[in-house]
Amino acid sequence: MTTAKFIPGGACAAQGFTASGVHCGIRKNRSKPDLALILSQAPAAAAAVYTRNLVKGAPLLVTKEHLADGYARAVLCNSGNANTCNADGVAIAEAMCALVEQHTGVPAGDVVIASTGVIGVPLPLAPIAAGMPALAGGLSSDGFGAATAIMTTDTFAKEVAAECTLGGKTVRLGGMAKGSGMIHPNMATMLVFLTTDAAIAPAVLQTLLQEEADETFNMLSVDGDTSTNDMVSILANGLAGNAEITQASGKDGEVFRAALHSVMAQLCRMLAKDGEGATKLLECSVTGAKDQTAARLAARSVISSSLFKAAMFGADANWGRVLCAIGYSGADVEIGQIAVTFRSAAGALCVCQNGAGVPFSEDLAKQVLAEDEIQIDISAGAGAGSATAWGCDLTYDYVKINGDYRT
Repeated sequence: MTTAKFIPGGACAAQGFTASGVHCGIRKNRSKPDLALILSQAPAAAAAVYTRNLVKGAPLLVTKEHLADGYARAVLCNSGNANTCNADGVAIAEAMCALVEQHTGVPAGDVVIASTGVIGVPLPLAPIAAGMPALAGGLSSDGFGAATAIMTTDTFAKEVAAECTLGGKTVRLGGMAKGSGMIHPNMATMLVFLTTDAAIAPAVLQTLLQEEADETFNMLSVDGDTSTNDMVSILANGLAGNAEITQASGKDGEVFRAALHSVMAQLCRMLAKDGEGATKLLECSVTGAKDQTAARLAARSVISSSLFKAAMFGADANWGRVLCAIGYSGADVEIGQIAVTFRSAAGALCVCQNGAGVPFSEDLAKQVLAEDEIQIDISAGAGAGSATAWGCDLTYDYVKINGDYRT
């Protein structure tokens, strides 16, 4: 798949999008913004994918209803409170959308609404209402504060932008993401807000978003927990002026897909690297599998293994944990054909061939695995299936962070 050209920016890189972030008072720490708004100056085709957790935050239920017609113009997101498992959750989410209409003129039914934070604590509307004038008034093309306002335990803001050419027109895509814990492949694993100035039919946008989510965000795991508020959304306002993309499989559809994949995959790497307590980004690539299903199952299983993640934290080349994870993954593989190589900026180390260990230098292993980005290359035979999954190591700090998350 051809990758797009990365450019500076995030959710405001595409034409016609502005954003802002403020501290309104949901969080006690006044130095942390906790309310973000993204606005399109024109109506936009919209699509989203949601968590498969049966317990869903009220914002997801409201957003799904708002996107039923395939269009939206704004995204409002608060951090510090998930607005989940609350008796008045839907009413609060709808009231937040009404505030967007009051302060921007965008109809409440055209708002993607999202919340992230503690589950089961009522979300007060008053601080949000009080913060809306500054939030709407601060909308700008640099989107100052928006990517920070959606963060919870994240240690840095995550923004990416790219561009491609469709019919002679430059099309831009960008986005922001939050996510550090409660991330596991079961859609969508965190909050991601994507924007583009491409002209594309809503149904095609939905198809491409879902398919690329399966290639990216559904191949990402930090801790095996799937949150209740996970969502990936995208707005496409058409201001680039390209001929509307009406087929996912057409030439323009494939070019747009490649750009979308590039942005989503880069956000995946950022999310994995910022896993709660993490010190290392892990990228597992499986090639030669019998089919894509087998490759995905194997890669996700390795990246999700607590034992393997702990070994990577300790720079221990315990490759047996890789085979163990593949063995219980459900993937249709021939164990006797598997080869495993660990790679990093410090070099490459083959540790397994034909399903059995090979001699290697423990000193070199320590050097390779001491880097902060580790590649796990798995060859499963001579099939056509391939997949990549992302994750992070498991450290003492993960337990520290989550031992008192609520209090």
